[in-house]
Parts: sequence; C-alpha cells; structure tokens
Amino acid sequence: MSRRRPRILVVNDDGIHGPGLLPLIAVLSGFAEVSAVVPERERSADSHSLTLRRPLRVKQVRPGLFLADGSPADCARLGVLEIVKRPDLAVSGVNDGYNLGSDVVYSGTVAGAMEAAILGVPALSVSRGLARRLDFGPAAELAGRIASEILRRGLPPGVSLNLNVPPLPASRLRGVKVAILGRRIYGKKVTARRDPYGAPYYWLAGRYVSGFSDKGTDVSAVRAGFASLTPLHVDNTHRPTLSLLKKWEL
Repeated sequence: MSRRRPRILVVNDDGIHGPGLLPLIAVLSGFAEVSAVVPERERSADSHSLTLRRPLRVKQVRPGLFLADGSPADCARLGVLEIVKRPDLAVSGVNDGYNLGSDVVYSGTVAGAMEAAILGVPALSVSRGLARRLDFGPAAELAGRIASEILRRGLPPGVSLNLNVPPLPASRLRGVKVAILGRRIYGKKVTARRDPYGAPYYWLAGRYVSGFSDKGTDVSAVRAGFASLTPLHVDNTHRPTLSLLKKWEL
C-alpha cells in the first residue's frame, strides 16, 4: 500500500507574477502535493490584514493554482479552511526581499505563514534578499529541505518558522543559522504632493532599509553569508513588563 504524499499549501504576497513562486512550487512538488492560493496582485507590507467587509473572489488559473482578490492572510485562510482543507504544511514565499527583524510586523509573507499557524497548520515563510539576478533556485531548494524537516519532526502549536536566504549561489551559502529577530532601520521620509485638483496626497514608501548586526540575530546571519531561521509565535506579550504594570495604581 503506497504512503500518502503530504499536502502543502503555498501562499505569497508578491502575487501570481512573483519570481519566487514557481521555483518554490517546483521544489515542493518533488515530494508533496502542492496547491497555491496567491493574491491577484502584489500585496507587500499588507501585514496580517483580513478582508471582512466584502466577499472574496477566487479564480483557478490551472490545476492547483488559485488567485484571490485578498491579502496574503486571506489566501492562507482560504487555502487552509476551504480550498486545500487542512494541509500538512503551509509555505509562504519565496518573497523577493528579506523579511528580517521588525520587517515581520509589516510582512505579508510572514503573515501568510502566521495565519496558517494560527489555524493549526505548521508553517514556514521564506524570503530571499534583493538582487539583480533572479535565481530563486537556492532559496527554494533550502526551503524544500526545511519543509521536509517540518513534515518529519513537526512544530509546536502556533509556531511558524521564518527563513531568510542571501541572494547567493548555493555553493557560496555558508549554511543555516538559527537566530533571533534583529533590529532594522527604516527611512522616515514622507513625500507630500498634490493631485491635479490641488488636494494633498502622501507617499509613505521608503526604500532605505538597514539594520544592526547584533550577535545571534537574523540580520547578522545573512550579512555573514548564512541563511537565518527564526521561530515566530503570535504571542506578543512582553512578560518583563507584566510585573511593572501590576505595581501601577489602576
């Protein structure tokens, strides 16, 4: 009697044209049944938003590939609860650009994995550093290795893993480091303009991002040529502050 192949749900925030989508599907398809539910357009920095006040439309592009007019978290929720129905694993990515440190607060890629974890499905988010060369093969291959380990070993409930891979050939990757989230610095420029009717509008987007290479962090790992792997959990409680708040006269 043949053993059932695991079922993997793929989501992303770069949409159907994201350059890391098809390489990831190709690798995962080597050992699993893969279905992908992705946004119909790029939804970078959508964070963990859910669409609750309008219906979601889903279109099947080809067998196993679906487009949804929602956020990455919407795609994960649709995939887990309706389209795939309880996959063995969810993988979000491969994102075009790192999701390090406080990036995880804004990242649609990370949110896709976290939503699956909230729903009880082990999950992995995968990002590759920005580069001119569009070879997502090494990042996809590494994601496949880690996905296999998750399927074999499992993860604690509510935990997802966040993988960041330098944009290097596989021969130059130095390995994988388990790391904590680092500190990122973002450009703070807001660009104000006026439309043809004289009304003001604003651009918040800034491309300047850097970070501190603190020891043991994901930022430090990728700068040294390693891929970083960080366990994430939805519980954001800052426990050291609990005792402080209990002393307040409330």
